[in-house]
Amino acid sequence: MGSHIELGTSLHPCSNSSPLHPIASNSATLGRHLARRLVQVGVKDVFSVPGDFNLCLLDHLIAEPELSLVGCCNELNAGYAADGYARAKGVGACVVTFTVGGLSVINAIAGAYSEDLPVICIVGGPNSNDYGTNRILHHTIGLPDFSQELRCLQTVTCFQAVVNNLDDAHELIDTAISTALKESKAVYISISCNLPAVPHPTFTEEPVPFYLAPRLDQQSNGLEAAVEATAEFLNKAVKPVIVGGPRLRVCKAQQAFVELADASGYAISVMPSGKGLIPEHHRHFIGTYWGAVSSSFCGEIVESADAYVFVGPMFNDYSSVGYSLLIKKENAVIVQPNRVTVGNGPSFGCVYMADFLTALASKLKKNTTAMENYQRIFVPHGIPLKREINEPLRVNILFKHIQEMLSGDTAVIAETGDSWFNCQKLHLPENCGLNFNLSMILPRYEFQMQYGSIGWSVGATLGYSQAAKHKRVIACIGDGSFQVTAQDVSTMIRCGQKTIIFLINNGGYTIEVEIHDGPYNVIKNWSYTKFVDAIHNGEGKCWTTKVTTEEELIEAISKATGEEKDSFCFIEVLVHKDDTSKELLEWGSRVSAANSRPPNPQ
Repeated sequence: MGSHIELGTSLHPCSNSSPLHPIASNSATLGRHLARRLVQVGVKDVFSVPGDFNLCLLDHLIAEPELSLVGCCNELNAGYAADGYARAKGVGACVVTFTVGGLSVINAIAGAYSEDLPVICIVGGPNSNDYGTNRILHHTIGLPDFSQELRCLQTVTCFQAVVNNLDDAHELIDTAISTALKESKAVYISISCNLPAVPHPTFTEEPVPFYLAPRLDQQSNGLEAAVEATAEFLNKAVKPVIVGGPRLRVCKAQQAFVELADASGYAISVMPSGKGLIPEHHRHFIGTYWGAVSSSFCGEIVESADAYVFVGPMFNDYSSVGYSLLIKKENAVIVQPNRVTVGNGPSFGCVYMADFLTALASKLKKNTTAMENYQRIFVPHGIPLKREINEPLRVNILFKHIQEMLSGDTAVIAETGDSWFNCQKLHLPENCGLNFNLSMILPRYEFQMQYGSIGWSVGATLGYSQAAKHKRVIACIGDGSFQVTAQDVSTMIRCGQKTIIFLINNGGYTIEVEIHDGPYNVIKNWSYTKFVDAIHNGEGKCWTTKVTTEEELIEAISKATGEEKDSFCFIEVLVHKDDTSKELLEWGSRVSAANSRPPNPQ
């Protein structure tokens, strides 16, 4: 990551202690306005890496008593942490420095954009007097052009604000934040380093309360037409099903989805990237629909249906298992955030998902045929996993015990890799997935499927744990992914987080092996527990152990959930390099086939 001129301070990275140079808390300055705006939209923790262009801004963020600054080891992890925080809180923020910081954080911001997460990426920019000159600044590529960072981040954010003039700073900041929330996408704000401490008439000591413009009422006839066409289509079907997708989160339509499921009697399933967004204890839930690697008996029910309602789906080569889904467009109703398409047509725009689902629920005839078919063919897992005394630990044994750890007080984060497939098979208990008492329904299961950036989970675990302090986060991370972003375990320990990380050590990039193997998928083995012990260095609560058998695993889990329940716990699990889920083997071969398609004839 970029090197910076560091701010020498003894502040705890998760504190809101006063800066070395106290700032009057009632100053009507740009810095205070930004800090208060972040608090008003729900951000209580900002993830940061200091650099000389953002130091004054950081002083103002620290001076806000309701805001904590969480110092991260690098910008990539700060961005990943803001991503994880947004998953739990609904919005997240990170602060980095000009260009070396902005270009370092870009991969995390791209991931947040792809996953429809409102992340506010704030950069400390050049002195306002340097814009429009022919000067060459440090932290740039050596040209008198300051726009490289902006141009790069334009491609992965939905709004960009370059604040180098106080007259329009108020408007730009407020527009950026409101756009992030309305679009549920990442935004970029650059603030000149000489502006945060300057008062201006457009700022007030206590900013005017922040409200989003109310959504315009949709035309009732448009909604009515969409509902009538869909109801007619579905009421003719013999065995319709419903499949929930990841964009349920953007629309906050989980409650409406459940209302539709209750009213219709249809069997319900979830796309892999939608796991955690609908309650798995629902009486009509049949599992994850993921084509050839679906939950047992779920794929057969969905693909044999004569009508399927996909609510908030995102179809790509990963979610479609190399474009191999046996779904017919003419049998599908596709419900997106603002559009409904019925079969091959018609398509209705400006129809909001939650409103549509609620209205549709009252128009459908009860039809439990698909659910009855599922119950007829379903065979529960009846053969317990067997092993010999002190037999080397297997991954399926590990996840059997992780399943037993889950409760309403836990959350699961799955890293890109085989953990995707093993964690998909975990059954989320009641209250682990949803809490209908909250105004915004929060998932308690997270993974990054669309962007699939290895290493994402370390920073995301940091951010999620900081936002959801009432939950014990269980993160399942492969050794290859961990090596990308391992440093910010340090920040977890310093913040007093009680996360449990299962580090699955199988000697390489297993998911890549199953797509296309080669010597590049083998990595240098670390002594991971000793690595974390070195980071711990006797400061904070941290407990580590290495396990190779089920007996050792049981003992480790008992300790992590017992006497070390208030500590950060790191459990290194040694397994065979070829010990993978059957789903990864199938998925990998199909994705490989899709990747290796020959060029079309020219």
